[in-house]
Amino acid sequence: MTIRAKAVRFGDDVNTDYIISGKYKFKSNDIQDMARHAMEELDPRYYGRVSPEGGILVAGTNFGCGSSREQAPLVLIHSNTRAVLAKSFARIFFRNAINTGLPVIECDTGRINEGDEVAVDLEGGVVRDLTTGEDLPFAPLPAVMARLLADGGLAAHFRKHGTFSLE
Repeated sequence: MTIRAKAVRFGDDVNTDYIISGKYKFKSNDIQDMARHAMEELDPRYYGRVSPEGGILVAGTNFGCGSSREQAPLVLIHSNTRAVLAKSFARIFFRNAINTGLPVIECDTGRINEGDEVAVDLEGGVVRDLTTGEDLPFAPLPAVMARLLADGGLAAHFRKHGTFSLE
């Protein structure tokens, strides 16, 4: 599967409160309503920039640090963030992202610029910056994670197979 969209850049240590502020978590259970506030602490225009055509969020180190809110990857999905590329992820955010169906890729993001057209080849293990022509390799996800993403996340995987199935 290849994901293609424009890059939207952020820096290091983007925590889950920046992804979705706690003040919205307690005001609504409607994830689509909450998605309108994705990343607004760092960029109030984020939702409008990635919806409806979609975007690829590009960050530095330690993306998703902080509390273990499952709402964080969900609001990114519902804001039409098609994937997150970062130099490193907080462990719990990474697992929550895979479990909710959001592709997260660790790679060298230092040379991807704001607005670059990016293609992420999940099976091939390469991010192609179509604007600069540069290929950025990454270690492909383990088969179990790739399968969960292909099925749309852990809950969708269980609905599809009736169990946790890797065959």
